[in-house]
Amino acid sequence: MGLSLLNLIRHVVSVAFEVYSWILIIRILLSWIQHNPYQPIIRFIYEVTEPFLRIFRRIIPPFGAVDISPIVAFIALRIIEWIVIRILYYLTLIFY
Repeated sequence: MGLSLLNLIRHVVSVAFEVYSWILIIRILLSWIQHNPYQPIIRFIYEVTEPFLRIFRRIIPPFGAVDISPIVAFIALRIIEWIVIRILYYLTLIFY
């Protein structure tokens, strides 16, 4: 039972990272097009992604009109996902 619970947790965490990654990609694409920032779905995307992006904007200044912090944030998110999933995977090996 413990093994299946850990597998379930690992799957849920993986899906959560995937959903957040897609929201972050949508946020990056929204920066390239004109949109209504007051539309509820757009506001939701900004509210969910801004705290994570703010971390990288403090570290990486924009180069002229180009802000590469979302790209770095996306790569960092994937690295964090890989680490978390590996930890959960090794926990399933320990409890197997």
